[in-house]
Amino acid sequence: MDAVINRRRFGTFLLGAIPFAVALGAENAKDEILRGKMIIGPNQDPAANTPNHGHVALASDESNMKVLHDERINGFQMEARGHFTAPDHFQIDPQHTRALLVRDKDGKLKMITYWCDVCSIRTFMPGPCMCCQKYTDLDLRLPDDIG
Repeated sequence: MDAVINRRRFGTFLLGAIPFAVALGAENAKDEILRGKMIIGPNQDPAANTPNHGHVALASDESNMKVLHDERINGFQMEARGHFTAPDHFQIDPQHTRALLVRDKDGKLKMITYWCDVCSIRTFMPGPCMCCQKYTDLDLRLPDDIG
């Protein structure tokens, strides 16, 4: 009798898990990599100039949008993981997924981080240090260097 109940529970579990797995697979199927040159400027929405898609407007979560408005990354070659919402609009995955990377002068992919050399505090958005209020420095780091 217990074996029958356990099989029913397992069957119910599988039926419940199928929509989740399908949804997860569908979401991951949309992921693309966008490569291009960052276009960041005052009073201008962030964009990338790409070889395959031309001028593409960039959007993301609030944290990545703060990074995308930092003029210090203007002109960098970038790679972003996400999906197109229109032929000329790209939605970058949330910042915690490390979906936005830039290439340094040696061509290595780096994460965009910010560093306060006074307090030794690293952040992932531009702005004043949470401790001393000094404006943080742009500090590109290898993805494996960030824990």
